[in-house]
Amino acid sequence: MKRISLYILLALVIVSCGSNDQGELVGVKSSNNWHSERPLGMTLIPGGSFTMGKQSEDVAGSLNSPARTVTVRPYYMDETEITNSEYKEFVHWVRDSIVRTELALFSELMSFDGEPVLEEYMFLNIDSTDMSPYQKYMMKTYGSLGDLNSPTQGKMLNWDSEIIWNVHEFPSEEYAEVMIDSILTPIEDSFEGRRMLNVDKLKFTYYWLDQEAAARNKGNRRDFIKQETVNVYPDTTVWVRDFKYSYNDPMHQDYFYHQAYNDYPVVGVSWMQSKAFCKWRTKKKNDYLNAKRNPTQVPQFRLATEAEWEYAARGGLENATYPWGNPYLTTDRGCFLANFKPIRGNYAVDGALYTVEAKSYPPNDYGLYNMSGNVAEWTNTSYSEASYYIGSTMNPNVEIDENHRKVIRGGSWKDVAYFLEVSTRDYEYADSARSYIGFRTVQDFLGTDISGN
Repeated sequence: MKRISLYILLALVIVSCGSNDQGELVGVKSSNNWHSERPLGMTLIPGGSFTMGKQSEDVAGSLNSPARTVTVRPYYMDETEITNSEYKEFVHWVRDSIVRTELALFSELMSFDGEPVLEEYMFLNIDSTDMSPYQKYMMKTYGSLGDLNSPTQGKMLNWDSEIIWNVHEFPSEEYAEVMIDSILTPIEDSFEGRRMLNVDKLKFTYYWLDQEAAARNKGNRRDFIKQETVNVYPDTTVWVRDFKYSYNDPMHQDYFYHQAYNDYPVVGVSWMQSKAFCKWRTKKKNDYLNAKRNPTQVPQFRLATEAEWEYAARGGLENATYPWGNPYLTTDRGCFLANFKPIRGNYAVDGALYTVEAKSYPPNDYGLYNMSGNVAEWTNTSYSEASYYIGSTMNPNVEIDENHRKVIRGGSWKDVAYFLEVSTRDYEYADSARSYIGFRTVQDFLGTDISGN
């Protein structure tokens, strides 16, 4: 009897010491305090209702974009279009991943009898790395940390060793063999003795869950996991192919390559490439958090819906024609407010023949640059003449897998003023790349920011 009484007393002590809720319903408490972190280079779009579509006497335009009131939730948006420098980081990550994988696989294949080949590029020993027991078990048992894209078969790449790109500085014949036969352009494609990177090798593979389809249909979760493989290098030939009988070869050669254009918006990227960039940007941030042993996963970076794009472009101004509000294209001093084709084709009168730096001209009231002009921008929405009629008025987004026409917004450096209007719709095919189309990304804001601060 005394032993039972002692157990009851101990239980009461444990309960009283382990909780201070006094028996009240207080909900599950998180071990960490949550706060929304503004991603670098992004601004918060507070969300709300606005009149979307044509409000002017544009009869043709109002047929597929009639005015209606819609509501969007808060989200972060890039202040500028994604620049060449930012997109290069994506390309270089894919490039370096492929090079290190090829070097490590060659080292594993050719090293035997205690004589390592390309030792500095060998796969890392998992047991010697600073990995948690969970990570070590996942890598040894499943070959990845839950990522099906594991070309290294569960082995860890060595990211510390420097990659040598100068062919005259290759450290060994084995290194030269890997680079020449697997990474650089074939001999028959070379000229003037130059061996360049074979950009056709730069493919990024990722997996994603079609959550909307999974929610609307019954079936196993694995049935809705999709694989995408995308060549990530921009199509620089668009500067030539988009314009017949026009000399644009310097842009073809230098626009993405030369550092002079680092802060200019990237072009020549398809809708699929911009989606791949969003997946990589999410992975980059989550990899950093995992390395810090932070279990938090950031919301996905993605393309804006058509409604989100127009709401952000308006900058909180109702019934505005352009992001700056008034219906004029110049200031009271005659300075142009965007980069486009004014005055019957005088491309350079606004200050630039082609694109301008991403932070050019005054931003709108949300702090967003070049929402009109410079380059048109991909959105996540499929283009349909019926979109405004069938779409919801709450976070509208018409996605049709079979429809490869994707909405682009904002107009570009080669467009007339009509396409700069925040309500004007246009489209391009998802697998197309143009010298006048770029993109910017958004990220969902978790919760509701009523004040907009």
